[in-house]
Amino acid sequence: MEFKEDLKFIFKHTFNFFNQYGFPAQPLQLQVSFGKGQSGFWTNCFPSKLVAQHSSDIKRFGVFLKVIKWTMPVLGLLPISIMLRLFFFSKDFGDKMVYPLIALFLGTGNQTANVPAAIVERLFNDPNMKLWDYDADTLLPNQPTMYSFDCLHSFYDKWKNDLIAKGVSIRTDTEVQSIPSRSKKGVDLVIKDNSTDNITTEHFDHLVLCVLADDALRILGKSATWREKLVLGGASFYDDLTVTHHDSDYFTKQYETRFKPELCGEPKSEAQCHQISSAKGDSPTLGYASGSGSGSGTGSGSQHRSFDPMYYTYTYKENPRLIEMSFNCSNYQHQFKHNQASSSSETTPEPVYQTIFLDKRKSDLWTIDGIDESKIIKLNWWHQLGHRWQHYVRVVPGMMFLQGHNNTYFAGSWTLVNMHEVACISGIAAAYRLGAAYQKFDDFAQDFFVKYLLVSHGKLFSREEKKRRKQKAV
Repeated sequence: MEFKEDLKFIFKHTFNFFNQYGFPAQPLQLQVSFGKGQSGFWTNCFPSKLVAQHSSDIKRFGVFLKVIKWTMPVLGLLPISIMLRLFFFSKDFGDKMVYPLIALFLGTGNQTANVPAAIVERLFNDPNMKLWDYDADTLLPNQPTMYSFDCLHSFYDKWKNDLIAKGVSIRTDTEVQSIPSRSKKGVDLVIKDNSTDNITTEHFDHLVLCVLADDALRILGKSATWREKLVLGGASFYDDLTVTHHDSDYFTKQYETRFKPELCGEPKSEAQCHQISSAKGDSPTLGYASGSGSGSGTGSGSQHRSFDPMYYTYTYKENPRLIEMSFNCSNYQHQFKHNQASSSSETTPEPVYQTIFLDKRKSDLWTIDGIDESKIIKLNWWHQLGHRWQHYVRVVPGMMFLQGHNNTYFAGSWTLVNMHEVACISGIAAAYRLGAAYQKFDDFAQDFFVKYLLVSHGKLFSREEKKRRKQKAV
């Protein structure tokens, strides 16, 4: 699991959970490789010819973000593809820089062109959501700090045991088959234990559905109200395939994995000269950093390591708006980076990659056949939310009209935007609605929680707290 620049400050609840159980995040420097070849490649590690070619577009993009910010209710809901055309950005700038950037970090896949412009603006400017600061020279800051988590199995196991010790009953290998009734009196569930095939009908006071919107509708079945069908039915999902493998030949063929002089643009500052030197491996480097790393070349430049990216995108020539995404998983394992300088090539573990093929309806474009089958470790299908503009017209504003009705609540990142922090906050908000106290540990974290509670539940935190204080006083 990994998080990007400044998310130590943005993902407060996520980091708090990991710190609480003794698994703190470890800093790394984010390196990305977008596209292939001189006409398609750019990175946040050193100046490229593509960035130089679109320097005017990149500078105007800052104005674009400001206009979207101040016209949010109107222009913010328009798809980013339309807004880029309205502002006369070049097609190449959108296809090769904007769409891959948003798709990679927001997880919008091949629906990026349909993402509302407001979401793009928020990723750069909103203190609760932004992944990085806009850079007028390079668009993406030079090697910002990201954070990785290891020992996930141990973390979740420790969390589970702590909950059990507090009296929580956790059932695995169990599914809700149907919901016969929901009312003010409670919720009846038909539950199947898959380990024994035993089926029981059980009554609960409340139901919190921490599943995807389409799964929630399926589980609700005939008990779903017209409001639930209208709102939840507005969420669109796409089936993607993740291939975990160790085929280095495929990877180097598809992506730019090493520094090449022909990919490099002319440096325009001393900082960019240093970036090029670092990317080549000519200057002292470290595998990790503790600074924010934001800005183009500012910060702890001496800590920047040679060009060895973690994230990659591949653009289809047949349709340049569509991409494949890949990750060198070994490169964001902080324990490897700490030992990298002292390890020889003979002892360095073979890299493990993950390549994500987006939207099985477009599988005729996939390059999966290029991966050596003998080097495939695992195949995983997954269901991904499409952040289309319709999602923010129909689903997000409609959630407050569903929460709590028939003693049913909904939680998940899809209720707002596909971020791990939103998933955490959505669950906390559901617990809060059920009577749990919100335990403040940070002003910034509480501010995000308060905003989510208002947007997704239609509740003012200050008013709810006032009601609770009055009830305690009685």
